[in-house]
Amino acid sequence: MHTNEYRVVVARQDSEPTDPLDPVAPWRAMLLAHNRALRAIEADLAAAGVIPLNWYDVLLELRAAEHGLRMQDLGERVVLSRTRVSRLVDELERQGLVARQPDPDDGRATLAKITKDGTTALRSAAPIYLAGIERHFSAHLTAAEQLSITGGLHKVIAAHGLDAPPN
Repeated sequence: MHTNEYRVVVARQDSEPTDPLDPVAPWRAMLLAHNRALRAIEADLAAAGVIPLNWYDVLLELRAAEHGLRMQDLGERVVLSRTRVSRLVDELERQGLVARQPDPDDGRATLAKITKDGTTALRSAAPIYLAGIERHFSAHLTAAEQLSITGGLHKVIAAHGLDAPPN
């Protein structure tokens, strides 16, 4: 194998990588775990008849922002393109969960703000979402593994100039 080539990790039945030094293994494991846990949580939310996960994420960020958020800022927080977040806010606005208002600091911009109905929808979905995180992610990891993952991923976040959320 050349030094600039990486072997793709082949997982055994127990999902443990066969070569723990393979530099692609953590990346692949993170992507697979993220994808599978999110799909399971989305299914839980749908089965409970509450808002979908992408709505939940937007409403959660808007609830945390006392005066609302511009589309660009919201997109950065929920990891969506400005176009996609704008469409999502349009959907939420049609459902009465979000309201748009002029930005008092910049007359050209608009802020998205969560409504009372949006807060109610968020609160209804929260127990299912949090239980899903526990069941589909946290329950499969020891406390030490959770701390290690959190610390390691915060290093990656910080390396790219983004503020890591508090532990």
